[in-house]
Amino acid sequence: MAASHTAVDHDRPMGGNREFCLGHLMNTLISALTNPRDALAQGKLLGPGVALTVVLAMAAQFLSNHYGAPVMLMAILLGIPFHFLSEHETTGPGISYAAKGLLRIGVALLGLRVSLDMVRQIGWSFVLVIALCVAFVILASVFLSRVVGKDRAFGFLTGGSVAICGASAAMAISSILPQRDTAERDLSFTVISVTAFSTLAMVLYPIVADALGLNAHEAGLFLGGTIHDVAQVVGAGYSVSDETGDIATVVKLIRVTMLAPVVLIGALVMRRHAPTGTSRPPLLPGFVGAFLILAALNSFHLVPEAVSAPAATLSRALLVTAVAAVGMKTSLAKLADVGGTAIALLAVQTAVLAGLVLAPLLFGLL
Repeated sequence: MAASHTAVDHDRPMGGNREFCLGHLMNTLISALTNPRDALAQGKLLGPGVALTVVLAMAAQFLSNHYGAPVMLMAILLGIPFHFLSEHETTGPGISYAAKGLLRIGVALLGLRVSLDMVRQIGWSFVLVIALCVAFVILASVFLSRVVGKDRAFGFLTGGSVAICGASAAMAISSILPQRDTAERDLSFTVISVTAFSTLAMVLYPIVADALGLNAHEAGLFLGGTIHDVAQVVGAGYSVSDETGDIATVVKLIRVTMLAPVVLIGALVMRRHAPTGTSRPPLLPGFVGAFLILAALNSFHLVPEAVSAPAATLSRALLVTAVAAVGMKTSLAKLADVGGTAIALLAVQTAVLAGLVLAPLLFGLL
């Protein structure tokens, strides 16, 4: 008889493998309609683990709503103590599915939060500045990661999370990286660290903006262009003024649009350099294609508010659930092995991004 705590293969197809895309979701729905018995078996396999991640996500959201704690940070910290459940034959497959499958659906739905109207509102010149900042931070991070003894994948992961949209970017980028023994540890470290830095920036950056004499518009550009997570951008922006909050939120969402091209380019690079005989990410990851399609539909006002608003809420919920699942798949002992140099790397990335965004504002180039 099998032991009650049996290790499971977390990358089996039903459990949410690396190649999961929205096409897989459609196939699952079609299969459910044509073969209910198989659908029921799939539900029994994944249900317990997914249910656990949903409960943890709800707990994280409760703590965020009532105590102001960053929801992503709460989700991963609540998940880590339940790591043993990710190795249990009953809950392991569902936890793996939530960490990868639900993540990609959540990222795809982020497309409904962005549109070309945002670009026109901020101006193409600052959008170009943001794009250059994102590219520079990521490339510099890939180089610096080698200096501190980490691999290039770690630099891409941390640099992308700092430059684009924090935990959400880390989750999306992680899904296209090559399989590594340290993948889940590095992802959990990045989510925890980038959320902590984002929270610190939410408190300090408005003080910096005031000390530098930035007006409401400039402060919005600075806060939206530098703080890592959307929630912290909103908190920092509206703590200054309504105008600053509005501008900061729009700028932040423009940074979110950079996620699709960065993941796409990253996937292309990974395919090119993947060792012979190993699995490679798809040419166009399904969730990236869905993100772009939804963003295009939203730009042409083809998605009614009655659809886009609930979809945005669902996207957030799925991402929080995925982060909770990542926490459950993370060993605290292995997380401690990352080292102080990795924290220093994120601090440098954060400082570089702030400097790059501030420079054109202080020298009147915008």
